[in-house]
Amino acid sequence: MIFRVFAAIAIALLAACSTGGLSRGDGVYAPGPAGELDVDGLIVGHRLMAAGEYELALRAYTRAAGQQGLNVDTLSAIGSANLHLGRLNQAEEILRRATEEDPDFVPAWNNLGVVLMERGKVGEAAQVFRHAYATDNGNSDQIRDNLRLALAKLDNRQYATPQENEEFRLVRRGTGDYLILSSI
Repeated sequence: MIFRVFAAIAIALLAACSTGGLSRGDGVYAPGPAGELDVDGLIVGHRLMAAGEYELALRAYTRAAGQQGLNVDTLSAIGSANLHLGRLNQAEEILRRATEEDPDFVPAWNNLGVVLMERGKVGEAAQVFRHAYATDNGNSDQIRDNLRLALAKLDNRQYATPQENEEFRLVRRGTGDYLILSSI
């Protein structure tokens, strides 16, 4: 019994003298960060976009822009996320900046064309798709299809009969929510 007490005291004294264990660094404070994360915000954003998480993707792209700067990749990615979120004005502005940054970056031109189509600027969208298709040397089927669609809409617009003016009225659906109804 006495042997066990002495053994416990000896172990406690040896543990107190030890430099290992939980004591690290220069004190009793928790260790700092392990270092910078090597996670690329663009890759995270692309994965979130593929999963349909556009708001989270926009945040990841914004973090990537903070780390890498506003280059053509980050601008194009931020513009694409805004496009998916329905923020067409912001998307157009950012994608125009991306095309100014690098006039040969095909994805930015294509996405700008998509934004212009969504905004009803079919003529300008057709020109943007032409530029994207030429810059890509005709290698992208998606851009070719976008160009065909824009040209078809442009042709249909020129020969279509003017539609009757529609009257719109707002209908309140709740607190501050309005629904636009057409009278036709």
